Amino acid sequence: MTRAGSEAKTVAVTGEAALHRSKAELRADAMTARAELARTLDAIEYKLNLPKQFRYRVRLLRLRLNRLGEDNPAALAGIALAAALVTGAAVWLGVKAVQDR
Repeated sequence: MTRAGSEAKTVAVTGEAALHRSKAELRADAMTARAELARTLDAIEYKLNLPKQFRYRVRLLRLRLNRLGEDNPAALAGIALAAALVTGAAVWLGVKAVQDR
């Protein structure tokens, strides 16, 4: 038998098998497809919803900082000090740039 003939036979058998599936199997396939579509749409919504992503990342950062504060308060104090120094340096450089104009 030629390859094209075997492919046609495979398609015909697959088509017949699809016709002989029960309603329960078809409903299960439909439910699976709906669930997959819902997950895909949720992922697309999450990617496009920047304010939601920002709020999620802020909550995650707060959680991690709280956990760090409980586990290692000295490290958290060091991070806070470094953030204050960077902010102070940025403000000082900004003021200096405005004064030099």
